[in-house]
Amino acid sequence: MELMTGELITNMNKKLKLAAFMACALSTYNGVAQVKWPAITHQTKPWARWWWEGSAVNKKDLTWNMENYKTAGLGGMEITPIYGVKGHESEFIQYLSPQWMDMLQHTLNEAKRLDMGIDLANATGWPFGGPWVTNEDASKEMFTKTFDVKAGSKLTDAVVYVQQPLIRSDGVAPKIADLKEPIASNKNLQLMALDQVRFEKKVPLAVLMAYNDKGQSLNLTSKVDANGSLDWTAPTGSDWKLYAIFQGFHGKMVERAAPGGEGFVIDHFSKPALAHYLDRFDQAFKGHDISGIRAFFNDSYEVDDARGQSNFTPLLFDEFAKRRGYDLRDHLPALFGNGDKETANRVLCDYRETISDMLLDNFTKPWESWAKSKNAIIRNQSHGSPANILDLYAAIDIPETEGNDILAFKPAVSAAHVTGKPLASSESATWLADHFLSSLGDVKQSIDKYILGGVNHIFYHGIAYSPQNAPWPGWLFYASVHFTPANPEWGDFSTLNNYIARIQSFMQSGKPDDDVLIYYPIFDSFSEAGNLNAGLLKHYAALRPDFSGTGFAKASEEMLAKGYTFDMISDRQIANVQPSAGKLLTGGIAYKTIMLADCKYIPLSTMTQVVNMAKAGATVVIHGKLPEDVPGFGQLDQRRAAFKALLGTLNFTQGNDGVKVATVGKGKFLMSDDLNALLTIAGLKREQMTDSGLQFNRRTFENGDSYFVVNKSDKAINGWVPLSVKAASVALFDPMAKKMGLAQVKQANGQANVYLQLQPGESCLLQTSPTALTGSPYSYYQSAGDAIAVEGNWKIDFVKGGPSLPAAITTDKLKSWTELGGDDAKAFSGTADYTISFNKPQNNAAMMQLDLGTVYGSAEVYLNGVKLATLLGPQYKVDIPAAALKPVNTLKVSVANLMANRAIYMDKHNMPYRIFYNTNFPAHGRDSRGADGLFTAANWDPKPSGIVGPVHLVPLKKVSNP
Repeated sequence: MELMTGELITNMNKKLKLAAFMACALSTYNGVAQVKWPAITHQTKPWARWWWEGSAVNKKDLTWNMENYKTAGLGGMEITPIYGVKGHESEFIQYLSPQWMDMLQHTLNEAKRLDMGIDLANATGWPFGGPWVTNEDASKEMFTKTFDVKAGSKLTDAVVYVQQPLIRSDGVAPKIADLKEPIASNKNLQLMALDQVRFEKKVPLAVLMAYNDKGQSLNLTSKVDANGSLDWTAPTGSDWKLYAIFQGFHGKMVERAAPGGEGFVIDHFSKPALAHYLDRFDQAFKGHDISGIRAFFNDSYEVDDARGQSNFTPLLFDEFAKRRGYDLRDHLPALFGNGDKETANRVLCDYRETISDMLLDNFTKPWESWAKSKNAIIRNQSHGSPANILDLYAAIDIPETEGNDILAFKPAVSAAHVTGKPLASSESATWLADHFLSSLGDVKQSIDKYILGGVNHIFYHGIAYSPQNAPWPGWLFYASVHFTPANPEWGDFSTLNNYIARIQSFMQSGKPDDDVLIYYPIFDSFSEAGNLNAGLLKHYAALRPDFSGTGFAKASEEMLAKGYTFDMISDRQIANVQPSAGKLLTGGIAYKTIMLADCKYIPLSTMTQVVNMAKAGATVVIHGKLPEDVPGFGQLDQRRAAFKALLGTLNFTQGNDGVKVATVGKGKFLMSDDLNALLTIAGLKREQMTDSGLQFNRRTFENGDSYFVVNKSDKAINGWVPLSVKAASVALFDPMAKKMGLAQVKQANGQANVYLQLQPGESCLLQTSPTALTGSPYSYYQSAGDAIAVEGNWKIDFVKGGPSLPAAITTDKLKSWTELGGDDAKAFSGTADYTISFNKPQNNAAMMQLDLGTVYGSAEVYLNGVKLATLLGPQYKVDIPAAALKPVNTLKVSVANLMANRAIYMDKHNMPYRIFYNTNFPAHGRDSRGADGLFTAANWDPKPSGIVGPVHLVPLKKVSNP
């Protein structure tokens, strides 16, 4: 059965990759030659995390919600049950109960009907845990005691450790004396919202070791009785230091748990703990058709988002000896930073590597195998784990990232690229501004950054299930960006989603076109003790904080800024790279070089593989200096000697531009502090468009490349942009306006240049071809005269929203509607129609550009009853063909503002909407934090809304030969 399901998933991944390749191959023939958009599927559309608050769902409202999501252009949902809504306790459904499974089954059936995808979180909230997790399977923490024993003496103290009581809560914390074991037997768990619990109790001794100053160690564990009495007399000749390690309870509870999901988090380093945890799902799924679940999801690690660290597991010492080749118990003083500093750092490095290995081998891989048994794949956020996150991500079918920094996205995206995974996803737009202040235009800018960083499967974070009859603003999640039908901009949400779907139809096709593999120097960080008072473990995201200021970080930042394309690669992944014809093959990508960026430690096996790559014809680049040593403690002398001998085979001579060269077999090593000189001599070309403030993501397919390009500068781009790839023709696509055509291309300085016109914040897609193509040209326009003001009386009708519809306004001077109307307009969140008539300008312009100036909100533009566009910002401009203009024209602009003004009104009038258990509705900034610590908009002034202008018509002329 395992073989069959394994083959099934393998075939599934092959089909995904083949579909991506074929989409590119077809678009090469059809998409470029005929200038056609690739097909849109539910997978190319953005998805969203779907919060089931209290799991208080019903079939009627599930269908209503999903139909809304479908209409809005979403392609799928990831179900994550979380804490409930106050006043709806009678509707709560216990997690994984038969009734809950019935709701899941209905959702899967509806998703099939609506052609939507469904992923399911393997927990309520995060991390993995629940009421069925026993103390044996819960996360563990290492507690220590030391004792001094004189030579010839006995220890008089008892070798016992009583764990002190602890309660951390996001709700109403009870007294520890009032809390019962097991946790699930307590009432009002939603009200308590327990985050961490430790009961006062004696915890078991894991090991007792004795050490003397002569380097001797003795294992005394078996000599300690049940009362903690040690039956041992210290040998004469020296004094002894005793280290006792106790297996304590970390106590981390599931965060944001739904009813029936409250309980301890599992021990992520224990394979049996995971198996016992997943067995609860096996039992719940029996008798149900769950084939509609595409993937199971795990949120970021976050076990140690608590007091202390989960840094122990019962089999730690056995796992360590098996993996590192020596007994950690003989070196406990070094583990805790005592004695020789280098030895201490090396032992600590080995401990951290072992923790990393166990998280990979005992949690991530078995979980993936379990999902396969359900004919599903897994999606995971590995960042924040105490491990080499590149290896964790590589074991995932869809690696997922989050944040607001392209380099923070790199580990997930790189692992997808290096291992040939077709999709990399993102938890997107979680916290942008404070509650109710993020517009769809703000979200677009955030999404653009993810796609620039290599993400090609966007997940919003998120959408809360909300009943049809829920009072405004409905049920909300605690993060500040609210995608909900109650949001006035919801009606324009499909515009953003269609934009993303068009981009992802390109970015999910072909394969990545990155040139450089940069070594991820995890052992440099593992070998730095850091603040041991904070714990033995480090938790990794990308560069910051653990790699800040390192050569690795500096090289990554410089390559990104200068337009070099690269992926990060781990030691495990380097072992699988195949050199061929001077290239480095992995994940279906032919990289041009591998870079070691001023790292200190590298395993002997990795360095040997890198040298072998060069021997086979590859170019290896060293930015800064060569690695100095091997990491870790076991068999150090032998490994170090072999490492030094290996480096001794590299004989560098001075080359051009200060770059040193060492010929190795058919290939070479290049070494320099000058990154640009280093990569130029290695034969790499950068994308010079970054010099102009353009950022890009590039993918390749059978007959060309696809670019996603965004103007991230504050200046308009109107000119020739060089491309690093060969191109005789380039198709240009505007994913927001859905315009397309063959771009103007010229050859200059030995490379193709494409003509682009991009306002700040605007984006485009390019698809190149090495051969000349025919087709309709892309239309470029430039100003053909002075702007013409659209003046007269504007009528403003408030058509949808609340708390009430303000009276209509007529004005000849545009301002925020909060300034033009009374108190009703100040409190209004919703949609207003702006209408004005104007005469056709007296000129011969082929095209007129309508520029609305400053707009607060999203804007649907209609001319003479015909919709022209939906504008999300930051630019509010739309081109109007002269033929569409009549002698007298009616312009209507429907503007939807933010949710903020209605929230201000509600807070000033003490109207409840912060009605949730657990963390409820926390403030994002100090200026919105109330006395209870929750968000309040009561002190805000009304936020500008509507068209402020000035509104102009700008005559345009076609540019034929730029």
